[in-house]
Amino acid sequence: ASRRQRQMCIRDRTSRERTADIKCFNTQGVLQKTIKTKPGNAPNDIAVYSDGALVYSELKTKTVYKVKNDQTEEIIRLQGWRPTQLCVTSSGDLLVTMVSDDNTQSKVVRYSGSTVKQTIQFDDEGQPLYSGTDYYKYITENRNLDICVADYGAGAVVVVNQAGKLRFRYTGLPSSTKNKPFKPIGITTDSQNRILTSDCNNDCIHVLDVNGQFLRYIDNCNLKLPTGLCVDNDDSLFVCEFFRGNMKRIRYLK
Repeated sequence: ASRRQRQMCIRDRTSRERTADIKCFNTQGVLQKTIKTKPGNAPNDIAVYSDGALVYSELKTKTVYKVKNDQTEEIIRLQGWRPTQLCVTSSGDLLVTMVSDDNTQSKVVRYSGSTVKQTIQFDDEGQPLYSGTDYYKYITENRNLDICVADYGAGAVVVVNQAGKLRFRYTGLPSSTKNKPFKPIGITTDSQNRILTSDCNNDCIHVLDVNGQFLRYIDNCNLKLPTGLCVDNDDSLFVCEFFRGNMKRIRYLK
């Protein structure tokens, strides 16, 4: 969910099953509301607009839905592509990561409502920016308007500027303590343009500066398979632990 919201919406997904519920909690972890989606079509990812409207993607139907005032409408339906992860930008656009039906191509598409405004897929040499697999590609926008993607399949954080030009690619650091391959599965940014990405293989979070330079790990919170990340207005970090079914709030700034 957007860091601009004072409440958190999360998908209800455990290691045993995927449900059709989206649950909204306050920052103290108290359930405020449950949004029921279509049975059998579990939401793949969610995002929140500044007015509180919720959007969620479904792989099975290749559709993005918007929920406002308990009313659900279809805003995007794809052909040949499946929507994976979502991000609402500061300007109110919607960024959607998507993968082709044959799992050979991935791209980021910017929408204004249901209208395509921008497609980001290749670098200046015509090479793909993102892996073609259907693995997770979580996405966020930094305050300098960079578009940051945690590309699990590539083992990289890929950052482009607002025009879609590659700025840098971060693939982790050699480390004696973090000796498994870097696998980013969630991403967020904070008020200082730092980029935080969860490394599910090494049970930690990497903190980068705006130019992709490694700053530190967050690895002293007994994290286990951290996935979704969100930073609120006070720079508190919220982390979902996939198999435990937990959400942790971490004050990571010194």
